[in-house]
Amino acid sequence: MRTHFDRFLSIFPEVKLPVNISEESIHTLSQENNALPERLINEFLMPYEDNVDDLTEFVACFRIAGIKDFHAIVYWKATLMNYQYVLATFTKSGLLIDRSVIAGTYSDGKVITRSFARIDDDWSITIVSGQTEGSEENYDASSSRTIEMELLPDGKIVPLE
Repeated sequence: MRTHFDRFLSIFPEVKLPVNISEESIHTLSQENNALPERLINEFLMPYEDNVDDLTEFVACFRIAGIKDFHAIVYWKATLMNYQYVLATFTKSGLLIDRSVIAGTYSDGKVITRSFARIDDDWSITIVSGQTEGSEENYDASSSRTIEMELLPDGKIVPLE
């Protein structure tokens, strides 16, 4: 008999690294992937999420192939003016190890912040973020910043110094 956690994981298609995550990725992923049942969202995501209301959406993006000691998934969380790609790691039995927002789009009504991520086959994560004023149409690349993170063999997600 499959456990709820196995069923939860099965909704996330495995992908081999490297993988890029952009603002547009969700359009393809939401069409190709099965919907996350509310029961599984409540059991495996909601205990670790805040700022959730009746309009919050979750979409299964993928799980990283080839990891033996834990599971690593990426899901998309959408709330009002805040769209996040979350990398979450779980033990084999389904307990959360760590989670981190690695990409997405956020607006406070004045400034739009966009972040893009790349997860490489060495488990390094590069996040590039930039901001534009709400009325600006052109993005100034010189104002962007890069954050380096790493997925450790124990499932922790840590910034590189």
